[in-house]
Amino acid sequence: MDGADNHVSPEAPDAGPIPEAGLLGRVIDRLGIVLAIGIVAAMLILIQEVVLRYVFNAPTIWAHETTVFLCAIAFIYGGLYCASHDKHIRVVLIYDWLPDRVRRVFDIVISLICAASSAMFAWAAWLMVERAVFRPDGSVRLERSGSAWDPVYPALLKLFLLAVLTVMAVQFLILAWGYAKGRK
Repeated sequence: MDGADNHVSPEAPDAGPIPEAGLLGRVIDRLGIVLAIGIVAAMLILIQEVVLRYVFNAPTIWAHETTVFLCAIAFIYGGLYCASHDKHIRVVLIYDWLPDRVRRVFDIVISLICAASSAMFAWAAWLMVERAVFRPDGSVRLERSGSAWDPVYPALLKLFLLAVLTVMAVQFLILAWGYAKGRK
């Protein structure tokens, strides 16, 4: 397996974004901690909800939707985070057997395909955002959940998805450029 030693073993700790991810990858890495804190906040909210509901018989109307929202944005951001760390899904059956020079060409092509895919998904997300954020007359009206609490989480989630997919397309272009320069 020529060049197979370049990959990090599954047991190795994550050393951050790969060099080819550039400055954007480092920013994505730093913002990841914010979303990780959101997961911890969701856990604390759920613990509070259990205590309020089953100990004091006083459940909230906001806990469930808030925890779903916090977990959803962390999940969406996870794709971008994985791309900057080169941890996205890849079939390595053939890839691992390739020499380093051919593998670099594969990395460039894979990154360009991922950039195009992310851009197309961003376009689809924009179509959802149009309906979730704008009225037919062009004024802003954020889509709401329709629950008793009725937060604007659906619209915010769609906006976040659009932003992440757009940044992901740019990140894959930066990765393709980094692979082309041969930094790895």
